[in-house]
Amino acid sequence: MQIDHTKLGWGIEAFVELSYTGTTPVGEIVRTAYAVPEVQAVFTIAGDPDALVNVRVRDIEHLQQVIDALRRVGQVTGTKTLMVLGSWTRND
Repeated sequence: MQIDHTKLGWGIEAFVELSYTGTTPVGEIVRTAYAVPEVQAVFTIAGDPDALVNVRVRDIEHLQQVIDALRRVGQVTGTKTLMVLGSWTRND
């Protein structure tokens, strides 16, 4: 079963790249993202950036608020946001 997030009022999906100070432990990266309820998943990755965070929001203003919240938590040194225009998964 696939959820229609648009009907639930959460129609915008985005990925936010998060960069941290070089001494930030991986556990801190996960805690940072977990503190923001709109975060759907966190992927810690090797290289730059340090993490990729999947978020769901109501609208662009809400997306801005979520990005601001991610920037305020932990040792985040930078973000880059990628909005999802469409998606396909092998399970569909």
